[in-house]
Amino acid sequence: MRRPMVAGNWKMHGTRASVAELIKGLRQLALAPGVDVAVFPPCLYISQVIEGLAGKSMAVGAQNCAIEPFQGALTGEIAASQLQDAGCSLVLVGHSERRMLLGENDGAVARKFAAAQSCGLTPVLCVGETQAQREAGKTLEVVGRQLDGVIESLGVGVFARAIIAYEPVWAIGTGLTASPAEAQTVHAAVRAQLAAENADVARGVRILYGGSVKAASAAELFSMQDIDGGLVGGASLNADEFGAICRAAGN
Repeated sequence: MRRPMVAGNWKMHGTRASVAELIKGLRQLALAPGVDVAVFPPCLYISQVIEGLAGKSMAVGAQNCAIEPFQGALTGEIAASQLQDAGCSLVLVGHSERRMLLGENDGAVARKFAAAQSCGLTPVLCVGETQAQREAGKTLEVVGRQLDGVIESLGVGVFARAIIAYEPVWAIGTGLTASPAEAQTVHAAVRAQLAAENADVARGVRILYGGSVKAASAAELFSMQDIDGGLVGGASLNADEFGAICRAAGN
């Protein structure tokens, strides 16, 4: 039985004051005991969040890590070993905004995935298609290729210690959301792709849905067989809304 998870990606949002206010709201949430909850603040505020959530059953992750796992001459980057030292347990890799805006290709994503695992972090591999790719009927081809970028480099076994997040690019920050059936189709295809290599890994890996997840849509999305929770964007900046999504996962 896969344990559901709800993760909040704060993206490039926050000040010390607003983060403190959000922490205050998160600490007041009554979390469902059967749901794993995590937040991914901007790197500047990771220590503040870890300290602020001390004693709360909520993991803290980073939004990115360097392709090299350990400290070195790579100005502006942060190594997975440094994130682990700071108290992180997870890290996003391959988010569409980094793929599209910063030119991260599948090779770089695979290196970050490996760097994260080598330092004891759980990578959350983000995959998803653009509106044009979706309209061209290439959703499963694109997502499959992004998944293969890791499988071919590192082997399918690495997904026994990882999480996958399907985020259709056209639904990120747009207010649009894939229907539960549409999302389930992609999640099932991802699991089937893994199962073709290793059935046990496929059964165990958690696949989250991301893309304008709101409390109103969460329960129906999470009821799908292969959707194991959500990677939440804008709604995770509101503690009450985020809490409602967490409760939906618990139901």
